[in-house]
Amino acid sequence: MKLKFEFHIAKSIRKKYHLDDELFSITGNVIFADFNIVRNFVYDVNKYREPHLQLSPGLVNAAGLIDEIFHYLIREYENKFNPNAFKKAIQSVNKNLNEDEVFKVLSEFCELFPPQAVYKYGISVYDYLNGYTESKSNIEIALEELILLHFSNINPGNKKLIEFFNQDYFSNKNSYFTLIQTLERFFKEEVKIGARKLDLFSFLKEPLLSFPDDLESQLNYMLENWTEIIGDNLKIRILKSKDFIKEETQFESNKEGGGGGAWSQPSTVPSYDKESYDEFLVLGKSGYKYAKDIWKDYEEPENFTADLDWMPNVKLIAKNSYVWLDQLSKKYNRSIKTLNEIPDEELDQLAKWNFNGLWLIGIWERSNASKKIKHILGNIDAVSSAYSLFDYDIAADLGGEAAYQNLNERAKQRGIRLASDMVPNHTGIFSKWVLSHPEYFIQSHQSPFPNYRFTGPDLSDDSNYVIQIEDGYWGKTDAAVVFQMIDKRNGQTRFIYHGNDGTNMPWNDTAQLNLLDADVRKAVIDKIFDVAKRFSIIRFDAAMTLTKRHFSRLWYPEPGSGGDIPSRIDHALTKEQFDSKFPEEFWREVVDKINLELPETLLLAEAFWLMEGYFVRSLGMHRVYNSAFMHMFMKEENDKYRDLITNTLEFEPEILKRYVNFMSNPDEETAIKQFGSDDKYFGVCLMMITLPGLPMFAHGQIEGFTEKYGMEYQRAYYNELPNQWLVNRHENEIFPLMKKRYLFSEIKNFWIYDLLDHFENINENIFAFTNSVRDEKALILFNNKYDTASGKIKYSTKKLVSDGNNKNLVTISLAEALGIKNDNKIYYIVTETISRLEYLFNGAQLHRDGFGITLEGFKSRVYLNFKEVYDEKGEYENLFNSLNGNGLDNVEIKLKENILIPVHQSVDEFFNEKRKEIIKNLFDIKEIALPANDIEYLKLGYFAFLKSVEAHLGLQSDDEKLETMFDEYLSTFLGIKKLLEKSLSKKLNGFNNELHSSVMFFNNVLEPDNYLISSFWVLISSMNKLLPENEKETLIDSLMIEKPIKKLLQKTGKSEYDLVTDFALINILNEELENIFELQELRESKNCINNIIAERVIKMLENKFVKKFLRPNIYQRKTYYRKESFEELIYWIFSKKLFEIYKINKVVNMKELEAMLRVIEELVEYSTFSGYQLEVLETNLKANINETKMRSM
Repeated sequence: MKLKFEFHIAKSIRKKYHLDDELFSITGNVIFADFNIVRNFVYDVNKYREPHLQLSPGLVNAAGLIDEIFHYLIREYENKFNPNAFKKAIQSVNKNLNEDEVFKVLSEFCELFPPQAVYKYGISVYDYLNGYTESKSNIEIALEELILLHFSNINPGNKKLIEFFNQDYFSNKNSYFTLIQTLERFFKEEVKIGARKLDLFSFLKEPLLSFPDDLESQLNYMLENWTEIIGDNLKIRILKSKDFIKEETQFESNKEGGGGGAWSQPSTVPSYDKESYDEFLVLGKSGYKYAKDIWKDYEEPENFTADLDWMPNVKLIAKNSYVWLDQLSKKYNRSIKTLNEIPDEELDQLAKWNFNGLWLIGIWERSNASKKIKHILGNIDAVSSAYSLFDYDIAADLGGEAAYQNLNERAKQRGIRLASDMVPNHTGIFSKWVLSHPEYFIQSHQSPFPNYRFTGPDLSDDSNYVIQIEDGYWGKTDAAVVFQMIDKRNGQTRFIYHGNDGTNMPWNDTAQLNLLDADVRKAVIDKIFDVAKRFSIIRFDAAMTLTKRHFSRLWYPEPGSGGDIPSRIDHALTKEQFDSKFPEEFWREVVDKINLELPETLLLAEAFWLMEGYFVRSLGMHRVYNSAFMHMFMKEENDKYRDLITNTLEFEPEILKRYVNFMSNPDEETAIKQFGSDDKYFGVCLMMITLPGLPMFAHGQIEGFTEKYGMEYQRAYYNELPNQWLVNRHENEIFPLMKKRYLFSEIKNFWIYDLLDHFENINENIFAFTNSVRDEKALILFNNKYDTASGKIKYSTKKLVSDGNNKNLVTISLAEALGIKNDNKIYYIVTETISRLEYLFNGAQLHRDGFGITLEGFKSRVYLNFKEVYDEKGEYENLFNSLNGNGLDNVEIKLKENILIPVHQSVDEFFNEKRKEIIKNLFDIKEIALPANDIEYLKLGYFAFLKSVEAHLGLQSDDEKLETMFDEYLSTFLGIKKLLEKSLSKKLNGFNNELHSSVMFFNNVLEPDNYLISSFWVLISSMNKLLPENEKETLIDSLMIEKPIKKLLQKTGKSEYDLVTDFALINILNEELENIFELQELRESKNCINNIIAERVIKMLENKFVKKFLRPNIYQRKTYYRKESFEELIYWIFSKKLFEIYKINKVVNMKELEAMLRVIEELVEYSTFSGYQLEVLETNLKANINETKMRSM
């Protein structure tokens, strides 16, 4: 019979805990053949123990293993170093002690801790001790067991186990201790062992003395110091025992919901060499140092998948399908439940915002069991988790395949590609594969833990099966690693593992696929192909869990690396064993097959744990999540993120291009909660869309929503409306740049720079980088800190660049990257898109000094549209020096303004305070006469303005012409003023009152600035008379008269909007629109508004300045105008017509004046009847035209 030494347990204790005889060896020691036996043993014992005395399986297993190792070492000692050592020991103790006393101690030992022959088969202790086992005397065996009992008792780490083998059970303790002491003295004189040449007792005491209270540390000691003696099998046993202990670590809370977890880990800068990993980066219960070996991934040859032309420029936005449909229903005030019902307007909006990728979260048919769990636990409004799937069919309640195809076609028409999730790690616990291929899943035919109970609700929708999660989930007292599935047709019970990433609780609505099985890997790849035929972009959830390294660690751990998922150490495999079953990386297999057969598919991996670079460089994924972007920018760990960029540029720049950058994702808090809604948010958003890497916006991010939508949400719970200010700022600052994504997406011309302050220190808070495509160049800056930063940017950091044959680290200057010429005569006009200002830079200065910048906290700059100009006359140099680094609206216009300074100054001078007072008096109806000296002063200003215009245009006219023009304007205004004064002197009737209020030149009561409008019109119309007819139209623009006029009007307190409409009015007065009051037409018509006048009014309404003046507003697709603006317009045109009549005739016919006032009256009535709708007004006027034509026929 083969010798087996294990764990001592007293006979009384075996009876106390009702321990099964099958657990014990022939020597009477408990045998733990596997970890499941240990768990069951501990479970049975703990039923009878108080909570504070409860045992852990890891502790019991460690104690048993130490006992076994000691047995092994004693056997090795006797077999290899000291043959017949125990025979000699018996002889020695018999000689030094009373032989009968020795036999008595051994007899009591066999009574207390009986071997099976004594305990079960009734052999007497006397007969047993006088017998043999495999040619070895049983008395020697008993002596060896006695020694190990002693070591178990003196080991402080066994204090919770002492009840099992307490040496105090001996009735004659003195004889027992004397025997032990005699044996210890005997072995001191025997052969020494180990590196330190110790006697057997001292050797076995070493781990106990080094780590008296910690059995795991004792095992570590043996592993590290006895490696040459204990052999490979025990080394593996020690490693497994350590993993077994780790499995007992408790997590703090239950976790539901299909996976897709946040995989939260510290913000970490990737390092690409073995010398600089962070040993504190660990995962799960195992404490796996995931950064330690990551450098090995980068010793493999690079194997990037080449992008197709559209892939680098994808701009992705995520939408939680159910929540989005609910929000659309509220927005459009109608039921929108299926994908085909998504309005075209929503797709139009996304296209307008320059998105070309739409990720539909939760589009697949979900496992109904997930919803049942949530409802039973109290969340009755939940749907199943988006990551607990039944199968990869479009969800029926979203409209199924037909509804999806409808949406897909409409999206394609707008240049939008649809993206979907895949969860190849697991399915729902009730899924198509669980029913049809239960063998695809990691499972056991017995419960891995004896305390598991499955008495809760049946979650199966199929009457042939019972599916139950463990009871602890319902009471939130435990988080079991398996669920129970019973096939009622044959009674077969399976315990299938839940999906699990080892960092938190199992996902209790999922079933873990067993990718160790080649058939399962093939089935999953086939399913991926089915999805790839329908979607242009596939996002793989939790992709890193299916890499060989992590799948092995989680499910088939190599001894020493397990412990993350309880009970999986039972299924440990060595690396060689695992590789034989899982030879190639699953993802490499997927990528190669997709590239060969469906190359139009963009594959995007959600991967963490520092595997980002490995996924794109070695496994060939097109894109990979870069969670560091969000975390580091949010925490303002700017030095870390700059290191991430620079480290990657030095190792392999292509990795940077393959990142997916985001400010939030479904597992994180919303972007608004993390970044706010002001400059920091927009600065980081700018980084997201201008750094290489695919930008991904979260659901509700643009609208400023703060609610985090769970994967089980079917609607939003917050009643949030879009923050229109936030949307508008996106439209102004972000979306225009997304249209230029091609300028930022590639890595070839991407360079990042250090900002050096005045002390030559690097400011790590500033992100400064350039990129370019052909002749387009961009310089981006962002200060991700509240503090203001100043300094200069001159040289890039290092970057690995290929010259075709070799790769070298290269640094270039900012000027070189932007293609700036080193010439003092060359300047660059550059647009800064956020402020919408233009800047002027000198080429030689940029080469010499670099780029100086001051950035306030969280401010950004985007410089585009580099336009090179040659400074032939020195005008750019003068402007450059005057700007002192500041921007302006338009460089070329500013240069033109500088040339026009004399003209603009003459306008300012004309409207000095003295002349403004004279002009006010001229247009004051109560002031009839002007003093001669005032008229002369007014004329001097008039002459000065026109002379300045002539000088600029290279013209010259005699003073007599200018004086005639002046006198003509003055006499006409004074004549009309006298006419109005006469009407006021008469009894006020309707006619006189209407006439007075309709002449806008002198109507300064309601519109106190009308005198300015009148004066501007005089100056511009006079200016136009200096030129031939064909050149008049461009003179206002070429002389930029708008600028000084607006400047003067602004001093009256007018808003920018008012300034625009006032200048539009000035332009209207210089148009030929007064023919609506044509006297000839009025004389020949019985009606005031005849067809000719109506046609002219319609044409007037089409005038661009009139449209601007009327201040149109579109509401519900109808164009409304301001009532007051329309009436004011008619009065001004009437006033100009009156001016023209009086200028020519020096008199006004009262009947004709009455007719013109009736025109005003009827036009006002038309306006009222139209409801101030522009289209209705035009329709009514056209109806008048048609009616007039019908009467004339």
